[in-house]
Amino acid sequence: MLPLLRSTSGVSKTNLMIPKSESKLWDVVVIGGGPAGMMAAGKAASRGKEVLLLEKNEHLGKKLLITGGGRCNVTNNKQDNRTMLAKYKGNDQFLFSAFSQWSVKDTLAFFHDRGMPTKEENEGRIFPVSNSAQSVYDTLYAYMKETSVQTHKSSTISKIKQEKDGTFSLTTQSANIIRAQKVVVATGGISRPETGSTGDGFKWLKSLGHTIIENDFALVPIALLDTWSKKLSGLTLEGVKMTTYQHAMKQESYKGKLLFTHVGISGPTVLNMSKDVGELLKYGDVEIVVDLFPSKDNGKLKNELQTLLVAESNKKIKNVLAAMVPASLVTHLLMLAGIDGNTFCHSVRSEERLQLVATMKTIPLHVKGLLGKEKAIVSSGGIPLTEIDTRTFESNIVPGMYIVGDMLNIDRPSGGYSLQLCWTTGQVAGTHI
Repeated sequence: MLPLLRSTSGVSKTNLMIPKSESKLWDVVVIGGGPAGMMAAGKAASRGKEVLLLEKNEHLGKKLLITGGGRCNVTNNKQDNRTMLAKYKGNDQFLFSAFSQWSVKDTLAFFHDRGMPTKEENEGRIFPVSNSAQSVYDTLYAYMKETSVQTHKSSTISKIKQEKDGTFSLTTQSANIIRAQKVVVATGGISRPETGSTGDGFKWLKSLGHTIIENDFALVPIALLDTWSKKLSGLTLEGVKMTTYQHAMKQESYKGKLLFTHVGISGPTVLNMSKDVGELLKYGDVEIVVDLFPSKDNGKLKNELQTLLVAESNKKIKNVLAAMVPASLVTHLLMLAGIDGNTFCHSVRSEERLQLVATMKTIPLHVKGLLGKEKAIVSSGGIPLTEIDTRTFESNIVPGMYIVGDMLNIDRPSGGYSLQLCWTTGQVAGTHI
């Protein structure tokens, strides 16, 4: 396995020392060593281009290595393009050409052919068999090495200028100037700024004439006001239904996994509903009602509870309810239902049974707010696709500049869709440069 922190010479023949005014004119300079940038660099170099990849961090792929809790959700196994594109919320017409050129099938073949086997988990999520994002990183790094991409790390760009002849001059913070025929901007959005995604690319693109859709946080955990929920930190509930309410009016329902954290709730379904919750918060308080048994109505659940109480009639209810719900949830359910846990099962009144069933179907969670960009998986906003030739990802505003990955204003859910967007946009841009 290749080490995480590698010297520049691991990719290039010599460690680059870029002078103040470099005379060399690179065919392609890629700014940003994340998944989209590495993919674009490798593809362009595979076509014989001299490619330099610039990364502001000390090593590449910093955000990639923490995705999916360090396991890296590579893509989602929706191999029919139309089914896959439906997940990109109204951008399918823009992305059809790109996915026709590089699809989920192509992504899987790319990694499999390079010796990285994958596996499918819930809802089509694809992970490396190793359960390690390092495997994905190593595959991309080896791809750049075999295609002779050169890299320069700890290199922060402060300005991009397009010259009269169409070439680009990139000024670093140390006042070095790097020259390029073509530039790929792959600096990401503003999620997880500790990984280097601080929105630098948007400043350059705005100065060059691009419109910037206000960058917002998407796919973030939700903080709760309910203090009791913090005691459930680490508890995961599978297959529950979560319904949002505002002003006592039902809004939207979502079904999937719920993870309690020390500040609120998270998990794939929560992340996917977070942007909608954020929008609702602009207009007032939001309540999330959790149904532990969405496939059962109150009558069926009542019968199951009654059967349990009769079978364990001489035991306290707090000691038997774990047969129906996770043990760590029992005390809180009884509290919410207003039932003394020390009550013997034979003494639980009819109205208490009804209330307990109702509580299992409608656990109320009160939203405090969304966690900030430091916890965001992706960020929405960025460059509108109307300003991009989405057949190539070349800018319609700045000829010769390509914009890929999280720089683009494309909403998508969690579950491998963000990384697939990086693979597709990176490959397509690298193909057409």
